[in-house]
Amino acid sequence: GKGYIMFTIDNRGSSNRGLTFENATFRRLGIEEGKDQVKGIEFLKSLPYIDSERIGVHGWSFGGHMTTALMLRYPEIFKVGVAGGPVIDWGYYEIMYGERYMDTPESNPEGYKECNLKNLAGQLKGHLLIIHDDHDDTCVPQHTLSFMKACVDARTYPDLFIYPCHKHNVAGRDRVHLHEKITRYFEQNL
Repeated sequence: GKGYIMFTIDNRGSSNRGLTFENATFRRLGIEEGKDQVKGIEFLKSLPYIDSERIGVHGWSFGGHMTTALMLRYPEIFKVGVAGGPVIDWGYYEIMYGERYMDTPESNPEGYKECNLKNLAGQLKGHLLIIHDDHDDTCVPQHTLSFMKACVDARTYPDLFIYPCHKHNVAGRDRVHLHEKITRYFEQNL
C-alpha cells in the first residue's frame, strides 16, 4: 500500500435512485454533482486518518469534466487532478447525449455558459493533467485544445498528455502505460 484511500460517491445525476435524484443536474451538468462531491470530501475530512491537504481527483469523459470542474471550482480542496478525455464545452459535444441533459444551446444559453470550463480556466491553482486521445471521436480533441488556449490566455498552467492512435479511451497494452502515467502524476504532485 502507498497510503492512498480511494473514495467514490454517486452524486445527484446518477441512475437507479429515482427521477428526482437523476434530474437534479438537468441543464447544468457538473454543478450539483460538484456540490455532492464536496459533501463527500467533508465526510472524508471528518475521519482522523485523512490528510485534507492531499486530496486528488481522477475521472474520464464526463468524469474528466468533473475532475476539471472540481479543480477549477474548488481549488482550495483539490490539489491534484487527472482528467481523461474531458468534456470542456457542451457546445462541442455530441448532441445525442449533450442535448438530452443540457437542452439546446439556443434554449439554455445560461447553462452552456455556466458549464463551459474554459470560462473558469483562470481559477486553476493545483496540478491538473489532461489526457486526450488524438483519434477521440466522442469527445473531440477540440475540447482539450480550446481549454489549453483558455489557460494560456488566463496564465494558468495545466499539463497535457496525448495518446496517439486511440479513440475515447486507451486500450490494449497502452492501458498499462496510462495507469502508470496517472499513478506517477499523483505520486509526484500529491
